[in-house]
Amino acid sequence: MISVSIKYTISGSIADYIQRVKMSNPEASKETCAPHVVKEELMAAGQWLKLEKMTYVDRSGSTRTWETVKRTTRLTNPSADAVGVIALLKRTLHKDCVVMVKQFRPPMGSYTLEFPAGLIDEGESAEVAALRELKEETGFRGEVVGVTPVTCLDPGLSNCTTQIVMVNINGDEGENINPTQQLGDGEFVEVVLLPLDEFQSKIDVLLKKEDIVVDSKVYMFAMGMAQAFFKPMELPVLKQ
Repeated sequence: MISVSIKYTISGSIADYIQRVKMSNPEASKETCAPHVVKEELMAAGQWLKLEKMTYVDRSGSTRTWETVKRTTRLTNPSADAVGVIALLKRTLHKDCVVMVKQFRPPMGSYTLEFPAGLIDEGESAEVAALRELKEETGFRGEVVGVTPVTCLDPGLSNCTTQIVMVNINGDEGENINPTQQLGDGEFVEVVLLPLDEFQSKIDVLLKKEDIVVDSKVYMFAMGMAQAFFKPMELPVLKQ
């Protein structure tokens, strides 16, 4: 009987506490619901982008608004809007290198260091688009060895999506020894090769030498490679 009485007292105290919290915080007493978009209103539109005001309901049931940027060129049923290409150049007696592109980006007002990338055309898969963009921007021809699921780019700003495609390039093949870019009118892209095992350190050197901004996906990949090449048996000396 004593144990039953103790359990009842404890459970009763918890219930009273929860009730007091709900009474002191009306928002906490609202039933949760699945967040969803109610409507989208066009605010402004250009050739490539549009600005919309979205009205949505959050999980507490409150109605809120959000401003978002969308592409006017989005296809009807795309797997993703664009692709990014992590291309590894493999050559005999050379270190494996990551193929990068450097170009001036007007929104940033400076040059950027990025993976080769571009929009997926109508009827293209991510793999086909990746090989096409790689050839156009760098001149290299490669082989797809991996593809990510559809991922978001900047979800607080836009609904734009991408798939990252991993490509191996045989640098000993004739067309890859002296690759020729196939850039469109107004495109100016410089190809930059950085050794995979020194990827992050080489990027850091570029940042010190040049007025350049690094794409976040690139630097995250660089940090991952730095961890991959870290030798766990080489422990740092403990400080006294």
